[in-house]
Amino acid sequence: MANVYPVFRRCLLHHRTQAYLGAVGHGYCREFKHDSTHQTEGNGQKRRYLMYTAVITTTTLASICINHYVEGRKKCLQIESPVETEHAGQYKKSLPVYTLEDVAEHATKNDRIWVTYGQGVYDITDFVEEHPGGDKILMAAGGSLEPFWLLYAVHKNPHVFALLEQFRIGNLKEDESSDILSNMEDPYELEPRRHPALKPASVKPFNAEPPLQLLVDSFITPSDLFYVRNHLPVPEVDPETYSLEITGVGVKTIFLSLHDIKTKFPKYTVTAAVQCAGNRRSEMSEVKPVKGLSWGPAAIGNATWSGARLYDVLKAAGLEEDHPGVEHVQFEGLDTDAANLPYGASIPIEKAMNRKAEVILAYEINGEPLPRDHGYPIRVIAPGIVGARSVKWLGRIVVSEEESTSHWQRNDYKGFSPSVDWDTVDFTKSPAIQELPVTSAICDPVQGDTVTLTPEGKMVVRGESTYGYAWSGGGQKIVRVDVTADGGKVWHVAHFTGQDTKSKTPYHWGWTLWKAEIPIPAGEKQVELWVKAVDSSYNTQPENFENIWNLRGVLNTAYHRVRVNINQTKK
Repeated sequence: MANVYPVFRRCLLHHRTQAYLGAVGHGYCREFKHDSTHQTEGNGQKRRYLMYTAVITTTTLASICINHYVEGRKKCLQIESPVETEHAGQYKKSLPVYTLEDVAEHATKNDRIWVTYGQGVYDITDFVEEHPGGDKILMAAGGSLEPFWLLYAVHKNPHVFALLEQFRIGNLKEDESSDILSNMEDPYELEPRRHPALKPASVKPFNAEPPLQLLVDSFITPSDLFYVRNHLPVPEVDPETYSLEITGVGVKTIFLSLHDIKTKFPKYTVTAAVQCAGNRRSEMSEVKPVKGLSWGPAAIGNATWSGARLYDVLKAAGLEEDHPGVEHVQFEGLDTDAANLPYGASIPIEKAMNRKAEVILAYEINGEPLPRDHGYPIRVIAPGIVGARSVKWLGRIVVSEEESTSHWQRNDYKGFSPSVDWDTVDFTKSPAIQELPVTSAICDPVQGDTVTLTPEGKMVVRGESTYGYAWSGGGQKIVRVDVTADGGKVWHVAHFTGQDTKSKTPYHWGWTLWKAEIPIPAGEKQVELWVKAVDSSYNTQPENFENIWNLRGVLNTAYHRVRVNINQTKK
């Protein structure tokens, strides 16, 4: 059952339905709940509870099996397999035909909510109330889902289509479905070009990481090979008309052009690693499926960032230190969703107004203007903090009594106990991730490689010119990296080959690169390498993922493990 994903459960009085998708690989989970009462002819009032968990996998789905409980007895039924993209919304002869005018008459809950996809017409009334998109899915009520699913392209996968087909009630008149398609624009059609070496975790929106072997070829990650994390389409921003608003509690509202930011404030440079909250999520998914993109260990990068210091900008807007009631600084991007809501996040005021924290409004990476994928023309860089708070395409800064109300601050990027599941999770009970814990990874050899030993019978990790990485949030310095090839009986201390020594503060925002030589006993044909790092507060990594598993798949910091084959023929 390790590779079996729950898709949905339906409770209808004494009937309980549980469905499972057979799949191999890692995935992305979403859960939708609906609780309502309906008047059913001849049966009086019935209370119906629906819960759907859509698992968006990166692999082929095998089957759907329904475990149908009636009065405590269980039997397995086969239902329709996941629907491939090209088959979704196809004409069905057995169903009635409706016009767009018919669909438009069903745009509220009182009239039942209808939507279209392709040539399909769907009544989603019983689904919409607790859909995670909430008000956004209602924007499609009485019309087509397709413009919204172009924006949220993650929906376009076989098992989401299978769920949609559960609500199919008819066909859309053929010539009218063609009109919809001809009038649609792809919000991702103007995306920037990306380096072909990047390995996508998703395409729309684009999210990708470099190959591990390339990740640490240099202490400074080239911008073309820096991992890309986008939540929405990449906006096109005209630098000539760009304007950054600063507003909120304790400040006078001001607007700054790109020229203002570059000329009115001292240029400040900081070397800092930026890491996605889901880095190494694919390893956690091996314990049990989690929600999120299937990142490997390369959703991290180390760069030199330059721009105006946030402290200086807030002071220019009139903010005084220790202003009463100010607790957070919120950031809003220029990337927006279908409801025109921007990506948003926030950091505590103690971080924002601490000059030594070196939070900047960056306009350069490695001495060059920011590429579009990395926030051109301005992005936040909050060193030592999860990458989700370093908002790209920055459009607005709000000084506030509360943290950002953005979905990504309040209802995402939070950690939970391994015992919390999607039935019991309460995002209000867990704080938003800010500083990240210590982590490390072996970048070469990679899983399944064959390694030739040195004349002394040692394995060099990694090679003669490249390294693994270690990093800790909050500005903690890496003080030791340990590597073992025998399950922890003997640990070998790695040699540091790259570490930031030019910091203007006591903090160490950049990563540490390391290299290790590991003796391998004669006759060994395969070994599993483990690595763990220790920071300056003597924090270290947990041994396994079982004890830190969480349903969102974040904070993936257990020992990094790589199994390799040994070629005993020495160099």
